[in-house]
Amino acid sequence: MKAYIKRLPKQFRDLLYLAGKLASQKGMNVYLVGGCVRDLILGAPNLDLDIVVQPECPNFTSELAARLNARMVVHQRFKTATLITPRKIKLDIATARSEIYPQPASLPVVIPAGIKEDLARRDFTINALAIDLLPDNFGGLVDFYNGRQDLEKKLIRILHDSSFIDDPTRIIRAVRFEQRLKFKIEPYSLELLKDASGAGMLNQVSPHRLRDELMLILKEEGASRHILRLNTLAGLDFIHSKCELPRKNLIYLSQIEKEISSFRSMFPKRRALDTWLMYLTALLANLSKEEIKKFSRRFGLRKGEEKRVISFKKFSPSAVLKLTRKNVPVGEIYKILEPLSFEVILLIKAKYGKKTLRLNIENYLRHHNGIRLYASGNDLNKLGLLPGAYYKRILNQLLHLQLEGKISSRRAALSWIRRFKCPRN
Repeated sequence: MKAYIKRLPKQFRDLLYLAGKLASQKGMNVYLVGGCVRDLILGAPNLDLDIVVQPECPNFTSELAARLNARMVVHQRFKTATLITPRKIKLDIATARSEIYPQPASLPVVIPAGIKEDLARRDFTINALAIDLLPDNFGGLVDFYNGRQDLEKKLIRILHDSSFIDDPTRIIRAVRFEQRLKFKIEPYSLELLKDASGAGMLNQVSPHRLRDELMLILKEEGASRHILRLNTLAGLDFIHSKCELPRKNLIYLSQIEKEISSFRSMFPKRRALDTWLMYLTALLANLSKEEIKKFSRRFGLRKGEEKRVISFKKFSPSAVLKLTRKNVPVGEIYKILEPLSFEVILLIKAKYGKKTLRLNIENYLRHHNGIRLYASGNDLNKLGLLPGAYYKRILNQLLHLQLEGKISSRRAALSWIRRFKCPRN
């Protein structure tokens, strides 16, 4: 079992061994915990290092930081710290603790505890595994709750009967891990999940916590599959009462997934897409503009995120009609699409996926998105044109000539401007 830790790169193993050696010198215990342990056993890549120390020792983190020459960030509220080494390896450190939930769906009260209690507070058995980092047992697996067995059986299992009541966001996480890992939710856990869903427990969670969990599940590869499973087990009305998933929406979600994949393949150097926002926009399709604004405030969406959701909602049928026509001037297509984000453009492509519309959008993305003018207002001034409202007219005409391929260099642009009839110095 000690072979698992050997799957980490040497520099990561060396860092963890140093942490274990320091803990041993101080008479402490230290363990690698969390998703990294799960994924080491599965043979999946995961370099997110989380360690738990027991008992609390204020000097441990600072001394480890000094030995690693690492930058230390302390999170007083959560009694945790993060070390970032010169090689950019990140190590999160926490003290072993237990959690008590004063009431369902509330934030827990944290109290110091041993490693067994610390692992017992985790969401599922497969995430309740640890690896001993002390030199005498370096790499030894700590498995109080048969997590390794559940990994072998491909099961998602909660650790206690009130798990989904204490923290209903585990309903969403259960679906996320089930779909990501291609596991099954263990039958008794599934029964308790459905009971908690039926009791409306997700509606008791604060909107900001729901948003964070939704972002995680909607960022997953194959998010449409996750959404379908979540809808089957818990419904989607915890997001909004108007969220539903009729058959046409299932096709739409699947098409969004294809558009995301196609965009990444066609434009690998473009900025990363906010894929979660695309799926969320699709789920909010039945909301009015005002309802979207209320949702945005309640869930704490950023202004830019809200703007993108609303811009898709406001996209006019007449613009769709133009995009579905052949031989539309490129300037017209540019005028329609340039104000929109990549996310909104791909949503339009997914929803109104007629062949001509798709070709017009792809042509815009390949050749005209973000086009830079060969001249600026400063150039107009240098050429002796008096400042005025026609600056905008000149630059707009230049843009259209560039889009149509009639001007293809700065030299040609400046030559064209010199021939433009307007007041000059």
